[in-house]
Amino acid sequence: MQRPPVLEEVKDRYYLSVTIKHIEKMNVLHILNGDSTAESFKDTGFEGEVMVWREVLSEGPVSEDLVSAQFWQNRSEWISEAFNETPDNYQQSVLNELARLDGAFDEINLWFEYDLHCQVNMLGVMNYLKRKTDLSGPAIFLICPSDYPGKENFGGMGELNGEELEYLYDTIRTELSEIDFIIAAEAWSIYVSHDAEKLKSYLNSTHFWGSLHCLKAALAAHLKRLTLNKKGLNAIEQKLLDIYQYGYHTWPEILSVFWQTEKIYGMGDMEVDLYLQRLLRRGLVKLSGQ
Repeated sequence: MQRPPVLEEVKDRYYLSVTIKHIEKMNVLHILNGDSTAESFKDTGFEGEVMVWREVLSEGPVSEDLVSAQFWQNRSEWISEAFNETPDNYQQSVLNELARLDGAFDEINLWFEYDLHCQVNMLGVMNYLKRKTDLSGPAIFLICPSDYPGKENFGGMGELNGEELEYLYDTIRTELSEIDFIIAAEAWSIYVSHDAEKLKSYLNSTHFWGSLHCLKAALAAHLKRLTLNKKGLNAIEQKLLDIYQYGYHTWPEILSVFWQTEKIYGMGDMEVDLYLQRLLRRGLVKLSGQ
């Protein structure tokens, strides 16, 4: 039976009203873990603003108060020295992006991976949001892949195309709860302490990680960085020395072998080089061509 025209008109107005309200209320922000992911993200059908997180909180000085000017001043100075950057570039690539978090959003999506580099950055973002944002407002989601179907040697979201990123969004996106932010605050406090015994105790005594399912493994990798062997080397430095002693004496060779087995750290070439330079200064390695 055909509906009366007046009912059809009412129905059309109702769905139009719902659609308009939905569009108006959904102010979305996607926080991406790096520029490689951002490049592929352009090919997705996602709407909303995009912020690229370019910090490396897994290296260098960090403290509990992420919203203080001193925190970011210390970061700028360290990044400039360690990676031969300039304060102006840091302002543009990091601090200007960070200012996006001061906006009002209905939904925030955090795109971070399983490795230590990403997990520490994720903790930084979550703690920054907790201190700067009324968390009763935006719905905050985490997209955190540790693998991808059909990709045996999954190297991260930067190697995925737009369609594959959409798949992650549809299948593993998880809304973060208040307990997740409590866990993130506890983990951040432990992380910035740089105390191996405190971290070891925390890992042994914590059995519930909420939706932060990759955090424990990443922090366990960090514990290896904090623990020194009889040579005074941490796990990363010892691994690099082992690779060198196996007969790999060029910088590209050492990096390639390191990445094959130490993906948990999520390091880029400049980060690995920080550890390699320590070995060079101690005279434990001598790279070919240098």
